Amino acid sequence: MRVIVTCGPSYEPIDQVRRLTNFSTGELGLMLSAALARAGNTVLCLKGEGATAQVAAAGAKIVTFSTNEDLLQKLEAEAGVADAVFHAAALCDYRVKQVRAADGTSLDAAKIPTRSGELTLTLEPTVKVLSRLRSIFPKAKIVGWKYELDGTRDHALALAARQIAECHTDACVVNGAAWGAGFGFVETGRAPVSIADKAELSAFLAGWLG
Repeated sequence: MRVIVTCGPSYEPIDQVRRLTNFSTGELGLMLSAALARAGNTVLCLKGEGATAQVAAAGAKIVTFSTNEDLLQKLEAEAGVADAVFHAAALCDYRVKQVRAADGTSLDAAKIPTRSGELTLTLEPTVKVLSRLRSIFPKAKIVGWKYELDGTRDHALALAARQIAECHTDACVVNGAAWGAGFGFVETGRAPVSIADKAELSAFLAGWLG
């Protein structure tokens, strides 16, 4: 099967030298890509430029991306040809709409000088890649991720179920403080599966794909 894995962080520029981004090493996605390749799949791993993990994803093709829009364009270039998509990338929820100095002046320099003093950033939501995947890959198995820090495990599971329903995905991997140690794998109509660590999750997902 032809499989796409996204991993690592996206970024959104403030100016040409500063950016907003997320904490993500890309390790899980690279481990998953390697496991899927070992299982005999043709794997394209779309990895955020800021990913720092030194994991060899043997057998997978690695292509980097920058912003949410850049990732979306790379996914659209593969439209309809993937049998499965594992969307593990940690994407920015917001991008910079405008930068203003303390006096209200709009700043758009390639490198905003320090002498500009206090700045105000106006943020706007970025494109939501997960919600676009079903239209790009109508026949593929699609797995999203849900990283939650606040609330209980039941709350995290409810958010995972909502993601599946709203984005028309097949499953969701949930983790973070709200879930607790390890990961949960959520499918509609089935009991969630608890998974201990990244290595076990990678093997589980490769087996789940079949």
